[in-house]
Amino acid sequence: MYYSSSSSSSSSSSSEGSVDDERLVSSGEEESGLDMMKRNDPRKTRISYVDIQHVTEEESWEELGRDISNNTHLEIVELCAGALDEHKVSLLFRGLTRSSSIIELDFFDNGFSVPGVRSMVPFLENANNLTYLCVNDNNIQSEGFNMLFRALRDSPIETLSCNDCGIGSIEIDSDNFPRNLMDLDLSDNSISADGCQEIAKLLQGGDSTLTKLDLYDNNIHDEGVGILADSLRNNTSLATLHLTNNMVTIEGAKSFLQLVNDVSSIKATQESNRTLRSIRLEDWRIAQNVKEQIQRHIDKAAAINFINANNPEVAGRATVVRTLLNSANRAELMELQGVNQSSLYGEINSLHLPEVLALIGEKHGQGELYIALKLSIAGVISTVTRTHCLQEQRVYRRGRLEAVEAEIAGIDTADGGVAQVTSESRSKKRRRA
Repeated sequence: MYYSSSSSSSSSSSSEGSVDDERLVSSGEEESGLDMMKRNDPRKTRISYVDIQHVTEEESWEELGRDISNNTHLEIVELCAGALDEHKVSLLFRGLTRSSSIIELDFFDNGFSVPGVRSMVPFLENANNLTYLCVNDNNIQSEGFNMLFRALRDSPIETLSCNDCGIGSIEIDSDNFPRNLMDLDLSDNSISADGCQEIAKLLQGGDSTLTKLDLYDNNIHDEGVGILADSLRNNTSLATLHLTNNMVTIEGAKSFLQLVNDVSSIKATQESNRTLRSIRLEDWRIAQNVKEQIQRHIDKAAAINFINANNPEVAGRATVVRTLLNSANRAELMELQGVNQSSLYGEINSLHLPEVLALIGEKHGQGELYIALKLSIAGVISTVTRTHCLQEQRVYRRGRLEAVEAEIAGIDTADGGVAQVTSESRSKKRRRA
């Protein structure tokens, strides 16, 4: 047995935690959390360091693993901050090879590396309900991450957290990755452009599931940022991206600004990314005023996406109104993106200009309406001229149509008279005969 009643009793007076972690009384005797777990008590759904602090023998760790495997009510295994080490992880997973109930596995800060991950693989391949896995602050390195990712390819995993794990290069097989993964944390590692190229595979295509991606505190330069931005142009799943504390310059920052609000044309603005709702790029290697300017415009576009979540068409129109139909915003964005500041109104059908001008007055005030009128006056005049021309053509063509119809009617009448005279003449000849 991997625990004793005396150790359970001594720990009860010094430990605090949830109801699951307290010693409960049954039949007049104190019962430990491991007792409850071992006999599959449905009230015991969580195992933490408090429960296993007196497990010391090697065979006890393997036995603990077997009991966790056999339990059908345990949902959370939380063994963090030195509760395990490389050897204990290997022993634990020698017994823990499957589970039908565990949902969360948290092994934060235990100091294990690639061999520890390797021992976890059989369990990860047979954990039918595991949706959350955290191995933060363990030195699993690139090899360990790639091993985890392959092992989880058929699992229901939704959250994978590998913060500060010594990961540099990563390999992602487009045909073999977790199909339900929504939240991936690779922060505080050494990922560069090559890693971004692999991560891009998770963001491209119509079957992307990632909604949150954390990459802060890495070694990502403008090239990597450009790769990520390109992969997100047609992405409809990712809502949150954190890239704080990387090696991003103004050029990299502009690629994300253009991603969420491309002002090269009205159509480009409408078709910009309408899913991202939060992009954090703090601590870029650029001037503070420019950084704040770019982040402000990114935040505005992301806020519009948030307000109009799941309705990209409405979000696109709202972005056009908020930015392109405001002269100050439009000029600032075009300058940041290096777009020629030609008149916007040349893109708008002249017949729609009155409606657009009314919208500008409503949303941005009389000052903006005056500016818009000056810039679009040629179009407004052409609209009036074109309308008048079309009206005149309609009157003329209607008159011509009436004349043609009268002529046709006259011909029909004349043809009818000739036919009648001919018929009467033939009738008289027959009577004489």
